[in-house]
Amino acid sequence: MRRYLIVDDNVQFAENVAEILRDEGCEVAIAADGPAALSQLRTVHFDALITDMKMPQMNGGQLLHQVRQVDPGLPAVLLTAYTADADLRQAASEGLLAVLPKPVPIAQLLMLLRVARREGLVALVEDDRALADNLCEALRERGFTVVAAHDAKQAEELTGLKPFAALVDLRVPGSPSGEVLQRMRERFPGLPLLVISGYPDEMPQVSGTTLFAKPFDTQRVVDALERLHGQGAAASGSLA
Repeated sequence: MRRYLIVDDNVQFAENVAEILRDEGCEVAIAADGPAALSQLRTVHFDALITDMKMPQMNGGQLLHQVRQVDPGLPAVLLTAYTADADLRQAASEGLLAVLPKPVPIAQLLMLLRVARREGLVALVEDDRALADNLCEALRERGFTVVAAHDAKQAEELTGLKPFAALVDLRVPGSPSGEVLQRMRERFPGLPLLVISGYPDEMPQVSGTTLFAKPFDTQRVVDALERLHGQGAAASGSLA
């Protein structure tokens, strides 16, 4: 049975969503603000977090930043009726499974929660925003959380994350070919790296990497990440 935490200062709204999820056979807990949510997260293992953006004491982005210290692998869905761009960027930089509007599209929320993967964070470094958006959508449909960077500076800001794998373009604006790949390797020792590039001849000899030459089949990339995630889950299970 999957277990979810809903965080919203509108308790009636939270109860309405919780009732729908309970009818689906799920366990649901509710917190009215960030501090109450963090208190529960320190003692209960949840399969996903559903949080409003605009709340007293701390907004959804600030809450998610704290959540990443307590439970870095927890999938999170952000709900928002309206928000400033800076607030939304902050939340996205912490790793989101999805951002959904209010009123909530319940069918979409249920679909996302069914596939949400714990420890499913992927770091994506790709300057082609259309390609990055396509990859993000394909991965999120499979339950992965994605944090995207589009240049070398943004890639440097991924340091606080705990991804299980990274998808990295060989050529990234702001650095020589292959440098961001090497920096990711140094920053996350042992992290599986999938390299995407239109210049496969420039691929450096880096152990633990797999190359996908552009144009590539997005499904093959997603399948490769699913295998890596499954291997990680199996390894964790064998140690339990």
